[in-house]
Amino acid sequence: MRIQATDERHYLVEVFTKFGFNQDDSQLLADTLVDADLRGISSHGIQRLAWYRRMIKEGTIIPQNKAKIIRELPGSVLVDANQNMGQLATVLATQKIIEKAKKTGVAIAVIRNSNHFGTAGYYTRLALEAGLVGVALTNTRPLVVPTNAIQAFLGSNAFAFGFPASPHPFMFDGATCVVSGGKIQVHAKKGEPLPGEWAVDKDRQVVTDAQEAEDILATAAFFTEGEQKGGGVLTLGGSNEENSNYKGMGNSIVIELLTGILAQGSISADTVSGKHDFSQFVMVLNPAFFGDPEVLKKDATSMLDRIRQLEHIPGKEIWVPGDREYRLLAENKEKGVTIDEKTYQEMKEIGTELGIDVP
Repeated sequence: MRIQATDERHYLVEVFTKFGFNQDDSQLLADTLVDADLRGISSHGIQRLAWYRRMIKEGTIIPQNKAKIIRELPGSVLVDANQNMGQLATVLATQKIIEKAKKTGVAIAVIRNSNHFGTAGYYTRLALEAGLVGVALTNTRPLVVPTNAIQAFLGSNAFAFGFPASPHPFMFDGATCVVSGGKIQVHAKKGEPLPGEWAVDKDRQVVTDAQEAEDILATAAFFTEGEQKGGGVLTLGGSNEENSNYKGMGNSIVIELLTGILAQGSISADTVSGKHDFSQFVMVLNPAFFGDPEVLKKDATSMLDRIRQLEHIPGKEIWVPGDREYRLLAENKEKGVTIDEKTYQEMKEIGTELGIDVP
């Protein structure tokens, strides 16, 4: 089914306000989820709401806490999310380093003591709106089995990168494993099989049943190592070392180092016991330091267009990262965002619990 984005945003603002967030924070959180749904990234849209509600009830997320700046220099800032939503702290950090990068050319932020922060691309788009280049990273709960392992240890660890171009920016936003856990959740909610080699069981055999895969990920994400079923999401490169899946493992480890380790927080594997905390890393740079921004944008556009126009398989289309999102953004603004039936039922349950009308 579809609902209009304005109706979804209004509902979410009401829900987050009832959860205990102030009006400004509620509007920001609603915007991050609606933005994901508009771009067709339903894994990080409103389908996350019931999960957020559980973490608030459990005390993992504390809506009344405010993010705070711990330390800053002309080109860097360290932010404590203070056990609140990752979106709130990361927007604060990104806005700070945008200001810094306009003066210093490049600036970096690290966020500690955080939670899920939605789509990584949301923050790189903030940089793009300011005429800058953006990078955003996060670690997650342990969902990913390293090369030749049968136990989840690494996070799905998102990586986003945005660079100015026309008719829209180059916008890469994805997990550093085969697929994010949220996409498996969406398939499980819809009762659909997994379309690719995304997850493996305790014997490192590929799992195609989405609910089975979701059960594997749930134990990996919420139980300690001795309690897990084994298995998890595959690294980029798939199941076999011959297909260079160690490169995917390397990508995930780089993000662990730049987030959990650099923030002096938990690595993904340790978020299931003791203190639950994610960490984020954001970097922005000013392309004007390197050359005329319009020339750089023109050159980037030319390269991307050449890729799109390469000879290709009949009946197929060459997509550059960002093409699909911006196409869906225009379509969904007009037609409304797509909500699966199970997520809509969760919305109704939350609406009934909080006394809020559901669109």
